[in-house]
This record gives sequence, C-alpha cells and structure tokens, in this order.
Amino acid sequence: MMMWSNFFLQEENRRREAAGRRRAHGRCRSGLTPERQGKVKLALLLAAVGATLAVLSVGTEFWVELNTYKANGSAVCEAAHLGLWKVCTKRLWQADVPADRDTCGPAELPGEANCTYFKFFTTGENARIFQRTTKKEVNLAAAVIAVLGLVVMALGCLCIIMVLTKGAEFLLRVGAVCFGLSGLLLLVSLEVFRHSVRALLQGVSPEPPPAPRLTYEYSWSLGCGVGAGLILLLGAGCFLLLTLPSWPWGSLCPKRGHRAT
Repeated sequence: MMMWSNFFLQEENRRREAAGRRRAHGRCRSGLTPERQGKVKLALLLAAVGATLAVLSVGTEFWVELNTYKANGSAVCEAAHLGLWKVCTKRLWQADVPADRDTCGPAELPGEANCTYFKFFTTGENARIFQRTTKKEVNLAAAVIAVLGLVVMALGCLCIIMVLTKGAEFLLRVGAVCFGLSGLLLLVSLEVFRHSVRALLQGVSPEPPPAPRLTYEYSWSLGCGVGAGLILLLGAGCFLLLTLPSWPWGSLCPKRGHRAT
C-alpha cells in the first residue's frame, strides 16, 4: 500500500514540475508567449486603425472638390465633390462663401445638393460634371483596385485572429503580406483616381453652353486613404519583424542579469 501511495505522490510531483516548467517558459494556450502575444495585439491594433481609415475613405465621396469661379452679379455659385462611387453637385449662396476666395466652396457649406451614383457601374454610361465627361475606364479601375485592397485587408485580419486564437504562427507571415499588399493597392487606387480627375478636367464637351472654368482640390477622404495605405504598410512591417527569429535581437539586447555571448 505504501508503495502505491509513493508511486502516486511521485507522479503528482512530476506533473506539477512539468506544469511549473511550462509556466516558467510563459506558454499560453494559443502557443504564444504573453510577451509575443502582446506584440501581435499591438501590431493588430495599428492595422485596425489603418483598416478603419481605409473603409472610411472608400465609403465616402469627399475625394476631390471641383469649384467654379464666382460670377459677378449672381447670388449663387456651383461646386461639386466626388469619390469612387458618386458625385454631389451643390448650389451655394455666394454670401456664405469666404470673401477671400475667388472660387465657389468649400463644398461642405450648406446649399442645394444633388447626389447621384455613377452609372458606369450599372449601364456603362459616363457621367457629365460641369460640361465635362468622365473617363469611365479609369474610374472603374480605381474603384476595383480599392475594393481588392479591402478584401485583402480582411484576409489579413482573419489570419492574425487565427494566430491569436489558434496559435497558427505560420499565418503571421501571410497576414503581413496581406496587409502590405492592401496598403499598396489603396495607394495605387489613389494614384489611378488622380489620373481620372485629370482626365475629367480635360474632357470638355464641345456642345453648348460653354464649360465653366474649374479649380480642384483634394479633400479629407483622399487624405484618409493616404493615411490608411501608409499605416497598413507599417503594420505589415511590424508583423514581418515578429516573424523573425528572436536570437539576433536577444544577443543585441541581453536580459538583465545575463551576459551576451
């Protein structure tokens, strides 16, 4: 009887020692150390900020503002703002426009607005804005690239969530590639959209009445897109750093009480 009790006591001590060694190595249920898991969460938080800005940018229509020049003797003037999906033209009261501006705007001022979605997504028709015609191929390319960027970004988020919940560390590199590709696609979409704006300004209709003179300025939606692309690239770099082996960093920054070999 004593022999069996000693045997069970030894097995219990062995089990406790194994559990203590696992705790000493700091392994969590997902297979990541708490320190490494915290770093992954911080990088995911950074990527989430970029993802929020990306969705805000793609979903709003303040990418560029088109402003006509003020007309002497007229009480109203016209402005417009557009994005990837729709355009809004506005009739503003010149009394509301700042006196130091030669052009109508900004488009955020209160006025009579008319917003329409671009028809080249459904019927393939070009849009006409201030007697100017859009170049639908370039606009479609910008929208498709932006949507692809959002899809790849969602795949990157899914990969990192799998890393944190299932311990699938091999997906960390895949998530980094997805976030980096998403940031690049968003920046490419912005550049293509910039070319579409130039094509719009050059596409003056020869039909009367004569097209008004226009100025343009990029607005806050496009700024959100630039910020989103850069933050997603930064997040991808952070995830790639986390995939590197720890021994070179440990030799450069030894822990307190240990000497680097």
